[in-house]
Order: sequence, then structure tokens, then C-alpha cells
Amino acid sequence: MNMRRASWRVILAAAAVFGITANLWCKIARIDLNGAIDPITAEFVVKSIQRAEAEHAEFLLIQIQTPGGFATSMEEIISTMLGSKTPVVVFVTPSGSKCASAGFFILLAADVAAMAPGTNTGAAHPLMAIGGFPVDGGEAGKTLAAKITSNATAYLRSIASKRNRNVQEAEKGVVESKSFTETEALQKNLIDLVAKDETELFARLEGYKVRLFSGEERSLHTAGQAVVDYGMTPRQKFLSTISQPSLALLLGVAGLILLYFEFTHPGFVAPGVIGGICVLLSILGFSFLPINYVGVILILLAVSLFIAEVKVQGFGVLGLGGVVAMVIGILILIDTPDPSMRIGLGAALAVSIPFAVIFMILLYALIKSMRQKVSTGAAGMIGLIGVADTEIHGTGRVKLRGEYWSASSDSPIDAGKAIRVISVNDLSLKVEEVRG
Repeated sequence: MNMRRASWRVILAAAAVFGITANLWCKIARIDLNGAIDPITAEFVVKSIQRAEAEHAEFLLIQIQTPGGFATSMEEIISTMLGSKTPVVVFVTPSGSKCASAGFFILLAADVAAMAPGTNTGAAHPLMAIGGFPVDGGEAGKTLAAKITSNATAYLRSIASKRNRNVQEAEKGVVESKSFTETEALQKNLIDLVAKDETELFARLEGYKVRLFSGEERSLHTAGQAVVDYGMTPRQKFLSTISQPSLALLLGVAGLILLYFEFTHPGFVAPGVIGGICVLLSILGFSFLPINYVGVILILLAVSLFIAEVKVQGFGVLGLGGVVAMVIGILILIDTPDPSMRIGLGAALAVSIPFAVIFMILLYALIKSMRQKVSTGAAGMIGLIGVADTEIHGTGRVKLRGEYWSASSDSPIDAGKAIRVISVNDLSLKVEEVRG
């Protein structure tokens, strides 16, 4: 009897272990890649692929819509995808979205590339930039642009050929900046599937055979699989938010104004604390972005011109020059030719003009207060007019602001004469007679 009970316990324990193991295998991991491809996005995707491998997911589904992003971040994602033991399915969705520039490379690198109706991909021509702006810099610039394009096409060829995709058409997305609809991409063998939604995609993937980049073949199974969403960690969400170029800039400008207010009006405390936090968050956000230091210098020059405008009365010329310098500095601050990753002209003007006005108003108020005559303490008594209460022959007494003070003078002063304070020495005043 005891042996029978022990046998049942072993069977139940084995069933439990089998159930846990089955749950680990029977699932599809899913992430949503919506927005520009930057270092935080790359970290999220890389960690998700590694987690899907560790949890033995059937495959990782990346739902993507992106205007592009940084080449280094794209390469980090692709490198992890190609080395993954878990298949990666990239699905451009929903309808109306695009997967352009760096996203085009990621789509072609996937084990399974799929698109929804009404989507497009391509437009992956690498841009050469000076100071963050695309340029065509003469013969030297054309030579450099040709080298960059050649490098990008070689990178794409190595991926597309290994995935058995149409290398010639893929190159057109780089060399000619050609875009492809989902139908064109399927007809030209750039993608594997077109599915209207996730349900249809999973139905098409049931039993679908894929060859990993390592050469291993595997059949995908979606029937009865649970779909588990991988989301960003709170840290990644926070860093992703503050590393948006426009928000990082706004935090920095707001922080500088608050710090300046605290320095010119000490004692408020709150502006200094909030301003310091904003500046540090701005620096943290920009630390994840490629910064053009010429843009930083132009912004510092703009601040100098604002100060000069107030001090030397430049009749608006210096202030206008400061606004122009700040706008240009902000526009080229992010060192990338990709427009989706730069700060736009509208945002630059919206930040620069109010900053210039507020900064110069606060600076003018500070300088005006510094030029005002001191009215308190010993220094505030110099120049005041009073009356000699007694004769002053060397020393005597004067009446000043309703108070009697010991006084001295280098020349005799008769009682009742008007006097002026010329210096203060402890509790004694040195005065002179006011004539006329």
C-alpha cells in the first residue's frame, strides 16, 4: 500500500515537472518596436532575444514600425538576431506603418520577414553628414559618400544572401533609396509572408520551416501556444523617455533658467533643486545620443551674446545673433543625418526664443539691482544729508535720519549747518559741510 502511494507521488511530481517544462517551451514571445531605433531600443531588443532564448520560446515576434535610427544601434540588434538560437520573426504592422532605413536592414535580417497590407519598407540609403546635416560635399564628399554606401550595401548583401532574399532588389533600397510596398516586397523575394493581422500570421507560421543563420533548420508551431509580451523595464522606459532629443533639450533649458533664477535670487531653494535635477536628467538623456560639439559651442556662444546684449546695449543685434546661434546649435546638436533623430526647426525656435527673452529679462533685472545704491548698513549711510547738532571742531555731534551720531570733520562746521556723510568708522561718522 505504501509502495503504491509512493509510486503515485512520483508520477504526480513527474507530471508537475513535465507541465512546468511544457509551459517553458509552449509559448511565443512578443515585443513591440514602435519608434526610432536608438541605444535604449537596441538594449531592449537584445535583452528580449536573450530572454526568449533562456525561456525556450518557440520564436520571438517583433512587431515593428520605425522611421529609422542610428546605424550602431541597428547593427547591435542585427548581430544579436543572427546569433540567436531562437527564431526571430519581424512583422511590419499595423496597416499604414512603415519600416524604413535601419528598419529595412532589421526586416531583411529576420528568420521570417512579414508585412501587413498597406505597409512599406526600404529607403535605406545611408546619409553623409557634416554637423548633423546631410551634405554633398564636392568630389571629396562624393567619394566619402560612395564608400559609406558601398559599406552599407556589402553589409546588406551578406545578410540578404544568407537569408536567400533578392540581393539585387535589396541593394536598390540602399543605392537608390527605393521603397517597397508589401506586395512588391513579396513579389521581389524581400520578405516571406504578407498577413493582414497577427492571427493570420500565426496560422501561416504553423509548420513553417526556417533555417537559422547558423544553418540549423527548425519547424515553427503556433497552435495552442500562449503569447507572452515582453515589455521594457521601468529603467528602460525612463531612459527611453528622457533620451528623446527634444525632451532632453527642454529639460536642459528649463533647468538652466531655474538655476539662474536661484543664483540671482538666493533663498527660494525649490528652483535650484528642480533646476539641478532637470539639468542632470538632460545630461543623462544626451549621454545616449551622438553629440556634435560644434552645436554645443554655438549654444554657449548664444548665451554669451545674450549677456553681451544686456551689458553693452547691442540694440537687439547681439540678441538676434544669439537666437540664430542657438537655433543652429540646437539643429546640429544631434550628430546624425537622419531627420527622425534630429531636433526639428520648430522645436529649436520654440526653445530658443523664449529662452533668450527669459534669460535677458532676468539678467537685466540682476544688473539693474546691482547698480542701485545701497540703502542699508554702513555703506547705505554714505552720502546721506544731515544737520550739525553741535559745533564740530575736530569732533562733535550730528543729527541724521532722526538719530544722533558722533562725528568728525577735517574743517570746522557750525551748529545748524547741513552736513554730508563721507565715511563710517564703527559708530562715528566723518562728515563735510554741504555748501550752497
